[in-house]
Amino acid sequence: MKAERFKKITSGYRAIRVVLIGDVALDRYLHIDPALAETSLETGLPVHNVVAVRPQPGAGGNVLANLAALGPKTLMAVGFSGDDGEGLELRRALEGMGVDLRHFLVRPDRATFTYTKPIIVRPGRPPEELSRLDIRSRTPTPAALEDDIIAGLRAAVAKTDVVVAMDQVPEPANGVLTRRVKAEVAALARRFPKKVFIADSRTSIGDFADVRIKVNRSELARHFGAAEEGANLSALAERWSSDLGRQVFVTLGADGVLVADGRRVARIEGIPLEPPIDSCGAGDSVLASIAMALAAGATPAEAAELGNAAGAVTSKRIGTTGTATVTELAAVLAR
Repeated sequence: MKAERFKKITSGYRAIRVVLIGDVALDRYLHIDPALAETSLETGLPVHNVVAVRPQPGAGGNVLANLAALGPKTLMAVGFSGDDGEGLELRRALEGMGVDLRHFLVRPDRATFTYTKPIIVRPGRPPEELSRLDIRSRTPTPAALEDDIIAGLRAAVAKTDVVVAMDQVPEPANGVLTRRVKAEVAALARRFPKKVFIADSRTSIGDFADVRIKVNRSELARHFGAAEEGANLSALAERWSSDLGRQVFVTLGADGVLVADGRRVARIEGIPLEPPIDSCGAGDSVLASIAMALAAGATPAEAAELGNAAGAVTSKRIGTTGTATVTELAAVLAR
């Protein structure tokens, strides 16, 4: 992408109003110093001594962080947290990023979706992540809460230019983007065809309709019941885009990004990176960058190129999810 075109697209970001609807989680990193290892006198089991706790938004919250890093005019969240300590940490972190939480509900009957990530930190070495501890609600989202989510979404969409849907809970019925809420997202996308609607999902991307989608190569193959190895990803992306009537963006890791519009497929080549590489959260960066670029008037291929650059930036954040600023995108594309 030429520098002039990059500047024209990204200079439009400060006028864009964004809403994210979905599963906003708390990533709670526990930094463990192995030099302080002990053995419990009571159980005889190893004791991992935590020397620092680092809370930051994860899942949809990481998408929000990446959107915030690109400098939109306004940024809103539609979803919920529990009325618990994890929810308090999450809301404080979101407020610190400038996220408008007027439609982000606090519910005493729901648990805050939390990824607890113990990591061993050794001087001069990359962090080593141990087994994760997950917290989330294990029962279906109540109908009354769905009503409140839909009402918040309708109010937010009326005041925004781009809607990003992030479906992270493995059991969709238990999260924000239930089937009923997804149907409302589709209805709003049809009602406001000039606004950008784009969705990502860990397990249920096929439930979205009438919106652009972002998937990885595994999700693309799984949608069609194909084996990832040897699959014609371009043909599958084109077929899905044709079925959906919207663009499909496919992340390929080190191999770049595909974008299909139902008639043709463009491929953005991957950006070579030296190890170490940590791809955790890179897809969130890609999603945020694509959404902002489309809202700023980029073509789908240009948006894919900017998303590809964002993924390259955050893949170099070791032991954490990260964000990509406009300045960092420019540096990657200038290589």
